[in-house]
Amino acid sequence: MKTRVFLLIIIVANAVGNVLLSYGMRQVGSIASYSPLELVAGSLRAAGNPWVLAGVGLLAVFFVAHLMVLSWADLSYILLMTSAGYILVTLLSWSWLGERVSPGRWAGTAAIAAGVALVGRTPVSTVPRP
Repeated sequence: MKTRVFLLIIIVANAVGNVLLSYGMRQVGSIASYSPLELVAGSLRAAGNPWVLAGVGLLAVFFVAHLMVLSWADLSYILLMTSAGYILVTLLSWSWLGERVSPGRWAGTAAIAAGVALVGRTPVSTVPRP
């Protein structure tokens, strides 16, 4: 049960964090120059955007939860289960960011969902932990 709760935290924090980063960076504008001055200016604009900061905060939550789960569950289980985040990202990108998702991407999302369902039926850990 503990693993499933933390997986949910990992999946939601990662997906929502990345969507917030994308939303915030669209407000910041393109950082396409390799000029050090432009990179610093763009980074400062991004660091001042509340959506970017919220995204970074959620990705920090994702990272800490991910570290915790990796201490008690198999990597091959965790990484495959967290791919459910791709499903959430696709739905949020379509509904909140207004992205057009092609039929091919929806089919890929369905394939990922099927894979997550298969992996979810396997044990969390196959190795005894200390």
